[in-house]
Amino acid sequence: MSLNDTPSGERIHIGFFGKRNAGKSSLVNAVTGQDLSIVSEVKGTTTDPVSKAMELLPLGAVVITDTAGYDDEGTLGEMRIKKTNQILNKTDIAVLVVDSETGLTDTDRELSRLFREKNIPYITAYNKSDIKEIECGENEISVSSVNGTNIYELKEKIASLAVRETEKHIVGDLIQPNDVVILVTPIDAAAPKGRLILPQQMTIRDILDSDGIAVVTKEFQLAETLKKFPCPKMVITDSQAFEMVNKIVPENIPLTSFSILMARYKGFLETAIKGAEAINSLKDGDTVLISEGCTHHRQCGDIGSIKLPALVRKFTGREIDIKLSSGHFFPEDLSPYALIMHCGGCMLNEREVKHRMQSAVSQNVPFTNYGMAIAYMTGILKRSIDIKGI
Repeated sequence: MSLNDTPSGERIHIGFFGKRNAGKSSLVNAVTGQDLSIVSEVKGTTTDPVSKAMELLPLGAVVITDTAGYDDEGTLGEMRIKKTNQILNKTDIAVLVVDSETGLTDTDRELSRLFREKNIPYITAYNKSDIKEIECGENEISVSSVNGTNIYELKEKIASLAVRETEKHIVGDLIQPNDVVILVTPIDAAAPKGRLILPQQMTIRDILDSDGIAVVTKEFQLAETLKKFPCPKMVITDSQAFEMVNKIVPENIPLTSFSILMARYKGFLETAIKGAEAINSLKDGDTVLISEGCTHHRQCGDIGSIKLPALVRKFTGREIDIKLSSGHFFPEDLSPYALIMHCGGCMLNEREVKHRMQSAVSQNVPFTNYGMAIAYMTGILKRSIDIKGI
């Protein structure tokens, strides 16, 4: 991935929802200007969510998702609806596609209720206006994917719903122009070949965008690096090297990790701190869920499946059962777990990360992330969050 690429987790996620044969796929193709989805008169042609990362004017970097009909039937239909519900958990803007000939149905009203319940801004698009045009109210529009009527206007309406937050930073708001930030990035067997992991890339870019000076080093070169740059604004390390780096970096120099900054960036820092402290309460037989937002081939020394479980068992002295989840799968029922340790969430958008966090909180299950857990278990959590602004 290039430093100039927009990660999926930083794109606006737009989902198209509705009944079977409402014309969702045709409308997605019209909006994107691509044959993103297969179109057919047969009900239920779209069987699984189809997503595409792209640039969509006037919004910019987005992910467009076409979903299966929410009125699907049978056992397979129930599974498809479950997939659609999972898409809802990461949707920033929803488009409810309604067949103009049939008008609003109970299924459409149920979807509208879900959008409101999940606080998802949405537009109702009455498709097939070439056959029947509907008089529309606020946040409604009559469109036709056949002749292109109001497709541009629909894109403008979608753009108007995009939340324009104050510019967010991973670390840029904690530094001044020309401040030196040292980034400790171990390169081991588990590191991706030919590139840095995404949180490291994002942090470097944020430092450069803020006119700071990023100095990147390996953990065994850190002592020598500090001789050349003895007064950095802060040191940011990969969590796996936290204990070693803590011994090298003088107490007067602020020290934190990529994971802790990502928890702050994704909006669950306080929850993650409390979750880390819950490690001390684990008992024999408790189950800990270690969840990653991406999927990758696990290697010897993998942090999620090898290093974290070993550290938890060593720290607690307990027989802890470890369960793993990855990608966009995240259990709905969290009652079997005494604690959830999540990755930094760099491949998930903020809405999906917060959904996972809120699901845990609502079920009284402590929730933290890798870096926070490692900092706590190595005794340096207080130092790692004791930075003005964090």
